[in-house]
Amino acid sequence: MKSIRLIVTTLALSLFTLAVSAQGHDHAKAAVAQDTVKTESFKVWGECGMCKSRIEKTVKAEGATAASWDSKTKLLTVTYNPAKTGKEALSKKLAAAGHDTEKFKAPDEVYNSLPDCCHYERLK
Repeated sequence: MKSIRLIVTTLALSLFTLAVSAQGHDHAKAAVAQDTVKTESFKVWGECGMCKSRIEKTVKAEGATAASWDSKTKLLTVTYNPAKTGKEALSKKLAAAGHDTEKFKAPDEVYNSLPDCCHYERLK
């Protein structure tokens, strides 16, 4: 009877140790994953709700995990994994979609094809 208790106790302790070890490992992975995420803000020109939707959708399609554009400040706050994309790639995609950024100007033909409500005052 004592040997059965000893086996059961040893088995229970082994399972508990394994469970604790697995949980610790998951936390370590989460900490590493969080280190690979970067959040930045930069100017993107636009005017309306359609612009907001287009801007946020464009950067998410380019690999951003989160995006929020403010029409008053013209600031886009974007979260992304630098191993997958970057501020420059996101800015280029936005320009290709018709929205000027701090670094890139949208092609005139793309800007002109935006709906009238999306036409913002362009910088020279």
